[in-house]
Amino acid sequence: MSAVPRSRSRSFDQAAERYAVSRPSYPPAILDEVEAFLGRPLQGARVADVGAGTGIATVLLRERGADVLAVEPGAGMAAQCRNDHPGLPVVRGDGNALPLRGRCLDLITYAQAWQWTDPARSVPEALRVLRPGGVLAVWWNTTDFDVPWIAAQHERIARFAGVPAHARTRPRDEEAIALAGFTGLRAVRRRRGWSRTVPLATHLTNIASRSALLVLGESRVRDFLADERARLSEMFPDGEVEESYVVDLLMAAAP
Repeated sequence: MSAVPRSRSRSFDQAAERYAVSRPSYPPAILDEVEAFLGRPLQGARVADVGAGTGIATVLLRERGADVLAVEPGAGMAAQCRNDHPGLPVVRGDGNALPLRGRCLDLITYAQAWQWTDPARSVPEALRVLRPGGVLAVWWNTTDFDVPWIAAQHERIARFAGVPAHARTRPRDEEAIALAGFTGLRAVRRRRGWSRTVPLATHLTNIASRSALLVLGESRVRDFLADERARLSEMFPDGEVEESYVVDLLMAAAP
């Protein structure tokens, strides 16, 4: 949850279609945890999915019966979301200044998006918009370092992109809650492992859709992906790659 350059936060607009077709979704257990903490089913709940991107988490919330609004700052990502999910309400907006009236929502979610906000602003904004007892839930698919080839690939990507590799030791719950800006609120952390199997081409497209690579230029990234394709083709001769994730979920209740 460290600060990241604004250029990276806006880089997704140029790759919205690739993002939509390659990025992983989230396991049902995540929304089960949200419902348990919220103390009610999502059916009929009023929800804003902020930093919604192409609508991956938004659709899961809608499938649970939530009355959900996608809030997305990027023009390209918002357009892709509207194109892929007709009838899903989408508004342009920023988590640091939500385009919503006060005390109107039961739940605000950020899937793969909280790091693009300033918690000093985004937490008070969420509390302004949530009803008393409402919940702010943020989560990420994170690297499963228990899988050796995935951990090694993570290191290669970090070196290539010139960004710090994520620490293999996860922060303790209280530290993660503090880093999210949830100190002083009733907050919990949950972690769930899961996996998906995709064609090698989808796996490589997923890598290419990461912000750290999007800002580097297509020719450099193309060469890197070619090396990855050769390496992984030997590991997965059938062309199917099992990606393993750990979803890190943090939730805080509004007073």
